[in-house]
Amino acid sequence: MPKIDIDAITPSNRTGYPAPFDQPVAGRWYRRLAPASGLTEMGASHVTLKPGAWSSQRHWHDDEDEMLVMLSGEAVLVEDDGRTVLRAGDICAWPKGVTNGHHLINESDADCVFVAIGAGNQDGSGAYSDIDMKFEGPGYFHKDGTPYPTDRLR
Repeated sequence: MPKIDIDAITPSNRTGYPAPFDQPVAGRWYRRLAPASGLTEMGASHVTLKPGAWSSQRHWHDDEDEMLVMLSGEAVLVEDDGRTVLRAGDICAWPKGVTNGHHLINESDADCVFVAIGAGNQDGSGAYSDIDMKFEGPGYFHKDGTPYPTDRLR
C-alpha cells in the first residue's frame, strides 16, 4: 500500500555533526520516509522541531536539490538574505549548487512539523555558511580539508 504509516517509523534525533555543532539540532526528531517506503532515488524525512531546535546547521548542497513543505506549527527560515517566518502550507526549494546557506529555527512555544525532500545523493557535498565545516561523501571536514572525527549519517 502506498500510504506510509508515519507512526510505524521510529523517530531519531541522531546526528553526525561533531561537537559543538550537534547541540542546536538535539531537539530535531526525524523519520526517514524513503527507506520505509522502498524509495531509492530520493530522500525524504518527516521532521519535528521542538521549541528552540534547529533543523541543521545553515548549509547548502553542491549536487542535490532540496524542497521543504511545512505541515504544522511555525519556524523561521534563516538564509543569506535574512529571515522568513514559515507556517503550515508554505513550501521552500533550494536548487543544487546555489550557495545560499539555509536552515530552520523553531522560535515558537510549540512543535513544528515539516517534510524535507532531497535527491537522495548520500555521497554529495556541500558546506556550512556560519561554521568551519563542509561535507563530502561519508565525512565532515574543516574547510581546509582536515577531517572531523565523526561520520555523516546515512
